[in-house]
Amino acid sequence: MSERPPNKARQTDLRDRFSSGFLDLVYPVHYKIGIRIEDAMRRKKLTRHQVAVLWLIRSEGEAGRMLRRKTIEQRLTGWFGIGNSAVSKVVRSMTVAPTQFLRLKESPESGREKLVFLTDEGLAELDEMGEAGKAFIGKMVDLLTEEESRAGVDFLTRVSEIVDQVD
Repeated sequence: MSERPPNKARQTDLRDRFSSGFLDLVYPVHYKIGIRIEDAMRRKKLTRHQVAVLWLIRSEGEAGRMLRRKTIEQRLTGWFGIGNSAVSKVVRSMTVAPTQFLRLKESPESGREKLVFLTDEGLAELDEMGEAGKAFIGKMVDLLTEEESRAGVDFLTRVSEIVDQVD
């Protein structure tokens, strides 16, 4: 025997209750957790914008090594409210010593479009950022059960997929 779908009033009540619950988590998830993880990854060495560029290339780039500059600009503008010139400054700052983590190349499809590649130094920096992030997160995981840790990763993975769908 199959379950009957919940009535419209119950669906609305559940949606309102859980939407409010999720909304209450914006501060702790984004600012308390996300920013603290980012700070651990920065290691007082990089700016928030630099960390975002490197991690963006790792997460969304082709083979985790290359991303269109325009995509970087769109993401940073959305996340930080910065403009094209600020994005250019961040990217350029990572193409010269002491942070030669990126290399720019003209796109073969358009002379106006730039491609941003991670250098070997950039890959090494990402490894260090990842280790620092894992060390910080490890302190939280130590206080969770295996089931809580697994459920947390599964839940956040699913929510991330859904955000991409509704965005």
